[in-house]
Amino acid sequence: MKNRFSALHIQRLNRFRKVVNRLSNWKSRLDSLDSKERETLLGTSLSKLFTKLPLWISHPANIGGFYGILVAIALLLPYRFASDDYSGWLSDWGLHCCLLLVACFFLGLCSTIIVSITGRFPTAPPRAILYPMPFLGLALLTIDRTDIIEIPAMISWICMLLPGPMYVHLSWAPRWRLLCMIEDGKNPFEEMENDDKDYDSFSVDEDKEDTELLSVVDDFESE
Repeated sequence: MKNRFSALHIQRLNRFRKVVNRLSNWKSRLDSLDSKERETLLGTSLSKLFTKLPLWISHPANIGGFYGILVAIALLLPYRFASDDYSGWLSDWGLHCCLLLVACFFLGLCSTIIVSITGRFPTAPPRAILYPMPFLGLALLTIDRTDIIEIPAMISWICMLLPGPMYVHLSWAPRWRLLCMIEDGKNPFEEMENDDKDYDSFSVDEDKEDTELLSVVDDFESE
């Protein structure tokens, strides 16, 4: 019994040491990057919050599914109180909640596959457009269910669903790919650095050609 307990204790200590080593390696790799690369890797406040999570939790599909859960929770009030028929609201809400979760999860998975193929770097989503859209969609859905104005359901659902998958596709899925590369000990900015070196060498060669051309023109004018 004591031997088994000591073996379990040793296994836990080894796991803890591995976690500590990963964190130290992660911090050292992050410190080795310059400010521009660090900003590309960490992003804004929302992305920085996701970077604190383990990579298997912060998978783009999981982030998309989490957005679907948030939208489903927001739909509780319109489904419960925006209709006179209280009998079947829970089944309708549960069905739509499952559909939202599966749809957002699937779109996040598709974004992960697309980004892994294209190798695209993260870009900033249009926050001024995307951030108000869920609230606008929720308001339109509430107006429609209370029979104030008849609004096509497609408009409300697009406004509520678009921001989350769009953020995952533009910002988080490419950033998660870079984080996985750093976790594997790779440099995700190596191709960018090589492109910068090629551009610098091209500009240097072009400057040499310009100086040679100017010298020829000056010799011709002197004659």
